[in-house]
Amino acid sequence: MFTGIIETLGTIKEISKEKENLHLKVASNITNELKIDQSVAHNGICLTVVAIEDNIYTVTAIKETIEKTNISKWKENDIINLERAMKLGDRLDGHIVQGHVDQIGICKNINESEGSWYFTFEYNKNQQNITIEKGSITINGTSLTVVNSKENEFSVAIIPYTYENTNFKNLKVGTIVNLEFDVIGKYVKRIQDLRI
Repeated sequence: MFTGIIETLGTIKEISKEKENLHLKVASNITNELKIDQSVAHNGICLTVVAIEDNIYTVTAIKETIEKTNISKWKENDIINLERAMKLGDRLDGHIVQGHVDQIGICKNINESEGSWYFTFEYNKNQQNITIEKGSITINGTSLTVVNSKENEFSVAIIPYTYENTNFKNLKVGTIVNLEFDVIGKYVKRIQDLRI
């Protein structure tokens, strides 16, 4: 379980394929605090640490993860958002984030506005996910508030701190991102669907 408050950034150092799995080596300033079998969110994808060597740790993504996220598009030297699992007793500064990406989205527009930025994303509505105005959304692991919610599109406002301390500063129009929709909204939608 995560909060969507990005702790630090990591750099992809190596990607290797083994059968249907991807092994990723990541360098970060929190590597020395990690342990084998620990969950870490990588651009919103919950992956388990399987090896640690110096300041580089390794995680493995299986076919299910590869098919539902943008991880297959990652390259060496890409910068990714990192968050360790939350501790019981800590403040929940973002929202409840599972680290289970629902689908990908595409950045459609970026507008700078007097020191902040508005990013607009589009997603495939056939997967039945929804956003609501002022609801929560997780983009590449970052907990954000939805503005301008539409059927298969929404925007988020990014403050300078978030822009500088996440990989939002690297996004461009056309960038594919990981989306995790609000877990409460998903349950409400499922209950509603079962009643029809």
